[in-house]
Amino acid sequence: MRRLGWAALALLLLCLGAAIRHPASAHEAAMAVLELRQIKPTQYIGKWVLAPTFDPGQIHPKFPRQCSWMDPLLECGEPGFVGPMSVDNIGSNLSAVMVHVIPVNGEMQSYTMSAASPRVTVLGLAAPTWQTWFELADTYVNLGIDHILLGIDHLLFVLGLIWIVRGGWRLTKTITAFTVGHSLSLAAATFGLIGVPEKPLNAVIALSIVFVGVEIARLRRGHAGLTVRYPWAVALGFGLVHGVGFAGALVSLGIQRKLLPVALLSFNIGVEIGQLAFVLLVLALFWAHRTLSASLPRWGAALPAYAIGVPASFWLIGRMIKLLTT
Repeated sequence: MRRLGWAALALLLLCLGAAIRHPASAHEAAMAVLELRQIKPTQYIGKWVLAPTFDPGQIHPKFPRQCSWMDPLLECGEPGFVGPMSVDNIGSNLSAVMVHVIPVNGEMQSYTMSAASPRVTVLGLAAPTWQTWFELADTYVNLGIDHILLGIDHLLFVLGLIWIVRGGWRLTKTITAFTVGHSLSLAAATFGLIGVPEKPLNAVIALSIVFVGVEIARLRRGHAGLTVRYPWAVALGFGLVHGVGFAGALVSLGIQRKLLPVALLSFNIGVEIGQLAFVLLVLALFWAHRTLSASLPRWGAALPAYAIGVPASFWLIGRMIKLLTT
């Protein structure tokens, strides 16, 4: 079973490579906002709101067939800007596109497309229907799943908790505490009740993973750290921090306030689905390890602490440099 040890070493090197390549943006995914402001009954002027490093020419929206798009002008024939809209090339570099339709008279309407739900139905000035709410919920569930599964730092923290906390009921309480923590802070941050600057927040998230890595190393030496003694408290506390990080995915899209409850609930459900899938995968690997009686070389016992702590340390250093120099 020595091959398992070399595989674990390769995994560690892969984590280090990912950390070095993206030291300050482990869980950040580009999101785009397209504002379409009506200037005539059939004409809209578009304005892109993007990350500084993203080129709007990389985004190719498709509008209803009666509409023609020549950036920044959108012109629609009868019955106006109504019907299906999609974005074909949403992928790993762009996790979501939100469209704000701002009519001359009336309330702004918002539509969100993600990799899993790249198509929406534009209603024009019509009132929202049950189909609209269903599409909104479907979009944000998938956006939540994408966000957690692409969030390497969040997953490493969860992996650290699973590694430290053994026992089904104890682990269940710990993961539940993490869920409660990030759900509460996600809701509070999304509704603007709390606010934390992005750069120090990202640094604290990286620090939380370093903390868990150190706790694993201490446990290997026979010292029961804070996470071993009070796992639910550590999970709850850092869950509050990670939840504010999750909220960035929603706040950056500028969702209408009346849509926030459905979007927030759906996004949180998506995050939980992705997190549960990851936890079940890790537990399945633990079960397979025990069933096959696989063993690592003696030096391999230190791999989990370093595989979690070293990438997190790179992220922490990179985010601190970014915080102090910009």
